[in-house]
Amino acid sequence: MARRRSHRPERVAELIRETVAQFLTSNVRDPRIGFVTVTGVDVSADLAHATVRVSVLGAEEEQARTLEGLASAARFLRARLSRELPLRTSPELRFELDRGLEHALRIERLLREIKESAG
Repeated sequence: MARRRSHRPERVAELIRETVAQFLTSNVRDPRIGFVTVTGVDVSADLAHATVRVSVLGAEEEQARTLEGLASAARFLRARLSRELPLRTSPELRFELDRGLEHALRIERLLREIKESAG
């Protein structure tokens, strides 16, 4: 008998995304954390770890500073998640830059340059 795949990690990931996004728009006091958008969350099957993908406005140096600030806020955020989410244990949070938008903008710029040089 085949085991049904659980959708729980996806549901938990969405709850984490909403909670972290809300925190970033209202409660951040760390000056290192700039303008951040939570683009997605991946949760391990055992719900012990969550990778939060973020898009950060600014130069690489500002992005690095923001990631440092997010890393230091991770324990506080984990405690908040444990209060707000119906989980036995709250996942350990790790933040990483989502370079998808940055990559798309670079491709768009390159295509525009090719079109202009051909025309």
